[in-house]
Parts: sequence; structure tokens; C-alpha cells
Amino acid sequence: QVRLVESGGGLVQAGGSLRLSCAASGIFGSYAMGWFRQAPGKEREFVGAVAGSGGSTAYADSVKGRFTVSRDNAANTVYLQMNNLKPEDTAVYYCAARVGRISTTPQAIGYWGQGTQVTVSS
Repeated sequence: QVRLVESGGGLVQAGGSLRLSCAASGIFGSYAMGWFRQAPGKEREFVGAVAGSGGSTAYADSVKGRFTVSRDNAANTVYLQMNNLKPEDTAVYYCAARVGRISTTPQAIGYWGQGTQVTVSS
């Protein structure tokens, strides 16, 4: 059974940092892992992802230079380090997994976590 469990969300002031973690079971090494987010009234959007090998990453333009996705295959965990957070980063953040290559479209994702709230105050 596949399970993705996020942790690390919370409330932070603008300019601050948070690190999200996603513990995976039932899958890992051959799956691309990543993060999407969804703000109230908006569609779910791609944030960043890392390939199964950990050798390549992809990011949304809005977070490049501020967010970093990494994975620890030994621990079956993927991370999202978020620095210089902005109020517009406020959203529910979802861990995502799919077989094969990184995808930036929600429709291509095979598995989702339950989400964790990130709130950035101005």
C-alpha cells in the first residue's frame, strides 16, 4: 500500500524558512517525487520535484532560488526546503509521486499525500 505523509508545515513570518518532509512507504527509488501547492480558490500548482535517482530537479519559476527539493532514498523521504518565504507562498502543500520522469502537471501524478498547511504572514 502506498502512503505519503507530510510534516513540517506551520506559520512563519515573511522572509523566514520552513522545511517540509514527506515520508513514503510502498514506493520510492524508481519514483519521481515532488511537491505541489494549492491556495484557497486556486488550482493546484507545481512547486518542485526531484528524479528517482536524485540527479535532476525542476522548479516553478515562482520558487526558483528560494526552494530546494531533495530526497534521501535510504530514508524513503523527500524534503522541501523553503527560504525567504513570501505571503503568496501561503497554501496547502502536497507531496506527490509518480513512476518515471518528473511531471509538472497534477493529472500525471500517481500518488498524493494528505497535505500540510503553510501560512506566511506579512
